[in-house]
Amino acid sequence: MADNQEKDLQKFLKNVDEITSLIQDMNSEDPVLQEKAVLKTEKRLLFTEEDQEGDRCRTTLNKTMISPPQASTKDADEMNSEAFLAFVEKDAKERAKRRRENRVLADALKEKGNEAFVRGDYETAILRYSEGLEKLKDMKVLYTNRAQAYIKLGDYQKALVDCDWALKCDEKCTKAYFHMGKAHLALKNYSVSRESFQKILEINPQLQKQVKDYLNQVDLREKADLQEKEAHELLDSGKDTAVTTKNLLKTLSKPDHNLLFYAGGIEILTEMMKDCTERTLFRTHNGFSIISGNEVIRRCFSTAEEGTMEETVCVCVLRLWQAVCSGNEGNQHQLVMHPDMGRLLPSLVASGVLTIRQHSLALLLQLAQTENGRSLIINHLDLTRFQAWFQASLPGVLPALTGVLKRDPKVTNTSALSQCIAIMGNLSAEAASQRQMSASEEFGDACLGLMARCEEDVDLFREVLYPLLGLMMNLCLRSPFVSEAWAMEVSRRCVCLLNSQDGGILTRAAGVLSRTLSSSPQIVKEALGAGVVKKMIKFLKVGGQNASRYAMKTLAICTNACHEAREEVIRLDKKFSVLLTLLSSEDEILVGNAALCLGNCMEVPQVATSLLKTDIVQVLLKLAGSDAQQTAVQLNAGIALGKLCTAEPRFAAQLRELHGIEILNSTMKYISDS
Repeated sequence: MADNQEKDLQKFLKNVDEITSLIQDMNSEDPVLQEKAVLKTEKRLLFTEEDQEGDRCRTTLNKTMISPPQASTKDADEMNSEAFLAFVEKDAKERAKRRRENRVLADALKEKGNEAFVRGDYETAILRYSEGLEKLKDMKVLYTNRAQAYIKLGDYQKALVDCDWALKCDEKCTKAYFHMGKAHLALKNYSVSRESFQKILEINPQLQKQVKDYLNQVDLREKADLQEKEAHELLDSGKDTAVTTKNLLKTLSKPDHNLLFYAGGIEILTEMMKDCTERTLFRTHNGFSIISGNEVIRRCFSTAEEGTMEETVCVCVLRLWQAVCSGNEGNQHQLVMHPDMGRLLPSLVASGVLTIRQHSLALLLQLAQTENGRSLIINHLDLTRFQAWFQASLPGVLPALTGVLKRDPKVTNTSALSQCIAIMGNLSAEAASQRQMSASEEFGDACLGLMARCEEDVDLFREVLYPLLGLMMNLCLRSPFVSEAWAMEVSRRCVCLLNSQDGGILTRAAGVLSRTLSSSPQIVKEALGAGVVKKMIKFLKVGGQNASRYAMKTLAICTNACHEAREEVIRLDKKFSVLLTLLSSEDEILVGNAALCLGNCMEVPQVATSLLKTDIVQVLLKLAGSDAQQTAVQLNAGIALGKLCTAEPRFAAQLRELHGIEILNSTMKYISDS
C-alpha cells in the first residue's frame, strides 16, 4: 500500500512539473513557444480523457463483478492533486477555445488590412494587422503582410523585425525571406539581400525563375549605387564635363524657351554622354524628369510633323535617351519606369513621322539587347499600342515576326515570346493582316514549328502555346490554307493536344481543329481514328460555350463527310440525348450545327425509328419556322426533317398533321429570297 502511495505521489509531482512548464510556455511572449505549449496541452487532454474513460469502465467492472463498493481510501493530498489537475485541464480547454475564437477575429482583421493595403492606405493596413496580432501572436501571415506595408512606407527596419517574427512562427516562410530581401535591398545591404533571396530557393526550388529575377535586381541596384558614387566623386573633383552636365541640365530645366534653344542644349548634352559616369550623372541630377517634364518638349511629342522644329526636338530627345541608356542599366530602368513612358514610347513608335519612328524603334531595340531591358519592355510598356504600327508596316516586318516564331521557347523569355505572339494574334483578327499572314508559307511553317516545340512540354510552355493557338485559329479562317499537308499536320497536333488537362489549351485546340477538318476527307479519317468523336461528345457534356461550339462544328463536319462518324455519334450519344438537348439552346450557331449533325445521322438505317416516341418533329419544325438570325438554323432543321421523314414514313404523317409541309415551303422560300 505504501509503495502504491509513493508511486502515486511521484506521478502527481511529475504531472505538476509538466503542467507548470506548460503554463509558463503558454504565458511566454514568444509565439512559437506558445503554439508548441498549446499543442502539447491539447494532446495531454486527449490522453487524459482516454484514461478517464478507461477508469470509468474498470470501476463499473469492479462494482458489478468483483467486489462491492468500498469507501475511498485516498487521503486529502490526493484529492487536492486531482482537483488541481482538473483545474489545469479546464484552463487548457478554455485556452484552446479562446484560441479558436481569436483566430476567427484575427482572420477578419487580416482581411480588413488587405483591403486597406489594396487601397494604398498602408497606415490603416498596419493598424489592422497589429490588431490581428493582438488576438493571435503566432499568425505568420500577419507579420509578412505588415512587413510588406512597412516596406511601402519606407520603414525597412520594422519590416525586418516582422520578417524575423514570421520566421520564428515558420522557419520555411518564403514570403518572410522575400520581404526581408526587399528591405535589405532598400537599405543597400546587398550581400544580406542576396542571402535572403537565395534562402527562398533552398526552401522551394520551384521558385528558381522568381529568385533569379530578385537576384538580378540586387545586382543592378548594387551596380547603379557604385556608378553613382563614382559620378559624385567625379563631380566633387571639379572635372569640367561633370560640372557641365550638371549646369546644362539646370539650364534645360528653365521653362518657356524656344524650340531651337532646347534642341541645341539637348544635342550638346548628348555629345557629352561618352562614358558610364557621365550617363550616371545625368540620372542622379534628374535628367529624365527635367526632359520629360518640360512642357515645351512634351508638346513636341504630340504635335510633331515632318519637316518641323517639333520633329527636330523629338529626334534630339530620342538620341539623348539612346546615349544615356547605352551600357547603363540603371538609366534604362529609370527611363522605362518614368511616369507616362509606358504610353509615350509605344506611341512614338507608331508616329506618323518617319524619323521619329526610326529613332523610337532604335531605342527599343537597344533596350531589348539585355535580359533586364527585355523584362522592362514586357512588364512596363503598353505593347498593345505597337499594334497600329505593326499593322501599317506588316509587309516589312512580317519576316521579323516569322523570326520570332522560329525562336526556341527553351532558351527564350517565355513572357516576351507570348506577348509578341499575342500581338500577332490581334493583328491576324483584321482581314488585311490575316490575308498577308496566311499567304506567307514561311510564316505558317514557323507557327507549326513552334507548336511542335511547345508540345514537347505543354505545361512548361503553356504561356506560349495558348496565344499561338489563338493566332492559328485566325489564320485558319482563310481558305485555302498554306497547303493541305500543312492543314493535316496542324490537325494531327491539335488532336494530340486534346489529351491536355488544361481547359484553355483544350478549347483552342478544338477551335483550330474545327477549322482545318473541312479541308480534306483524309484529315477527317485520321481524326476519327484518333477518337475525336468521343472527345467532342465529352466536350458537349461538360464544356463551356466556346468549347461546345467547336465540338459541335467538328461533329457536324465529321458526320457530313464520313459514315463511320455517324455510327460513332449514334453509339456514343444514346437516344441522341446530347444533340436533342442542344436543339433547345439559345446559341444559334450551336443549334444549327446540332441540327446538321442530327440530319446526317438519319442516313444510318433504323436510326430514325428510335426517335418515334420523342417530340423531334415538333422541335425541328419549330426551328425551321423560326426567325433565327442564323439562316443555317432554319435550313439545317428543314433538311433534318426531310431526312427524318424519308427514313421513317410515320414522321411524314406527323408532319402533315402539324401542317409542316406549308411551314417548310414558306421557310425555304424565305431563305432563298434572303
